[in-house]
Amino acid sequence: MKLIIAVINGDDSSAVINALSTNGYYSTKLATSGGFLKSGNVTLMIGVEEEKVDDVIAVIGEYSKKRTQIIAPSIGYAMEGILSKPVEITVGGATVFVIDVDKFIKL
Repeated sequence: MKLIIAVINGDDSSAVINALSTNGYYSTKLATSGGFLKSGNVTLMIGVEEEKVDDVIAVIGEYSKKRTQIIAPSIGYAMEGILSKPVEITVGGATVFVIDVDKFIKL
C-alpha cells in the first residue's frame, strides 16, 4: 500500500478530484498555502495499491498543468526597488510524494 501526497494549485483542485473519483480513486482534501505567492493550494492524500501509483500520478498530471501568470509588484517591494515592474511567474503543476504505508485501516 502507498500513500500519495499531492500538492496542487487551488484552481486545478476540482478537476483533479473529479478525475480521480471518476477513475475510482478516493482522496482526502486539505486546504494549504505556500510558494512564492503564498497562494491557495490543495493537498490531496490518496491511498492506493502499489501497482496503481503510476495511474494516479498520470491523472494528477493530466489535470494540473503549469501556466504562466503576470503579477504586479507589491507596494513593499516596489518601495525598496526590488520589484518595480510586473513579473511573469509559473504557477500550477503538482508536487507529488509517494510514501510506503505499513498499515491501512478503514473504519
